Amino acid sequence: MNTAIGIIATGSYLPATVVDNTEVGEAAGVTAEWIERKTGIRRRHRAAAHEATSDLAAQAARQALEQAGLTPDEIAYVVVATSTPDHPQPATAAIVTDLIGARQAAAFDVNSVCSGFMFALTAADRMLRADAAEDAAGGQTPGRGPYALVIGADVYSRILDPADRKTAILFGDGAGAVVLGPVPAGTGGITTSLTTRGDQHRLISVPAGGSRRPASADTLAEGAHWFTMDGRGVRGFVHENLPGAIHTLLAKAEVPARAVRHFVPHQANGVMLAEVWPALGLDTARMHLALAHHGNTGAASVPITLDLAHRRGLFTEGDVTVLSAFGGGMSVGSALLRWAPTRHARPARTSTEALVPAVPVREPALAGAR
Repeated sequence: MNTAIGIIATGSYLPATVVDNTEVGEAAGVTAEWIERKTGIRRRHRAAAHEATSDLAAQAARQALEQAGLTPDEIAYVVVATSTPDHPQPATAAIVTDLIGARQAAAFDVNSVCSGFMFALTAADRMLRADAAEDAAGGQTPGRGPYALVIGADVYSRILDPADRKTAILFGDGAGAVVLGPVPAGTGGITTSLTTRGDQHRLISVPAGGSRRPASADTLAEGAHWFTMDGRGVRGFVHENLPGAIHTLLAKAEVPARAVRHFVPHQANGVMLAEVWPALGLDTARMHLALAHHGNTGAASVPITLDLAHRRGLFTEGDVTVLSAFGGGMSVGSALLRWAPTRHARPARTSTEALVPAVPVREPALAGAR
């Protein structure tokens, strides 16, 4: 019985409203040119007044389900990674199950800020593997399939101070989703590596609104409900921790760096990614960037970028693919898998095909030409 688990479909949703650098820059006191030069971002999407995180997540989930050819009732788990939930409770994932009609699914949220999708992917993968082992032993759960929906969704526009140039220029709203399920032997096989440096948790935060500093007139007056970030500290954290995380993942998976064909990182800042790229050692990989058009969408950035690349037919069956994200906590999550046969994947390469050379960090086809 094959119990390999992999990504079998992708989906994404970006709200209709587009906000360019000029509009964001005016409020933050910087120019459009300055924003692009510092970040590589040119525009981002903003949720409509009636859209909450669950609405964006449900749209991405429907796309992924349609691509997979599955009904919502075949989903066993819905895991939503978000740090901008609809409400403190219930879980946004529970609302998503209602919106899409996933009546058989167990649902919960994961909050590792921008790393959340990687943590959610790991949890869903492990649960499906455990279910497969139980099924093999005769303990199958009736009424649902061996599939999970993993969604990253954030609406950062609701927690940003428009005048804070360290944060307001970076973030957009969006959602991305993948369906996990059984895949053919030799594909899938998700290996993950997760770390959290809690001693650096102060680098990124929303100070008020929780049990330590409940919402009050005072916290509102001092702007303590805005998202805050020590940009220099975050940059240092990424340079110090991301290369090691990638090297640890490759060693754990027993895969040489030269075998990696795709690298899909958290779309935090294009300039920062260009700086750290040489230290990753992924010289034969293609780094996929789409942040010029949607900015940093938090936990949604990896699955959105993955979906855009997948729908363009850039993945081939069997391609070794690395996903990686970093975020508040401070956390780093990475995953390695071999791309499974999916709707938009190209047929498997022959063993004699050579690896393509590395491509430039900026991808005009994904990020948009000047």
